[in-house]
Amino acid sequence: QVQLVESGGGLVQAGGSLRLSCTASGSIFSINTMGWYRQAPGTIARVLVAASGYSTRYADSVKGRFTISRDNAKNTVYLQMNSLKPEDTAVYYCNADSLDGNYWGQGTHVTVSS
Repeated sequence: QVQLVESGGGLVQAGGSLRLSCTASGSIFSINTMGWYRQAPGTIARVLVAASGYSTRYADSVKGRFTISRDNAKNTVYLQMNSLKPEDTAVYYCNADSLDGNYWGQGTHVTVSS
């Protein structure tokens, strides 16, 4: 199994930046793809970015503003979010798709004020 813990959310003004972190533990060797999703109030969760060993794909809504990166030594994936907009307000979730299942973090809140 894989355990994911997110951090880094908070309140930021429009135009500002935040960096989210997702630290994985457990059977991390089995992870194929890491991704970030978000869920705004009253909506379903939507994928923002998915990164495997072969490719990284971004949703159009965040392309050019958000960047995923990783630190293998820390078993951590980051989401750098720049030029934030009020519509980016949501709960952000880290996701790991592995050989033995699909795993989610607990979520971290991001609020962007106008």
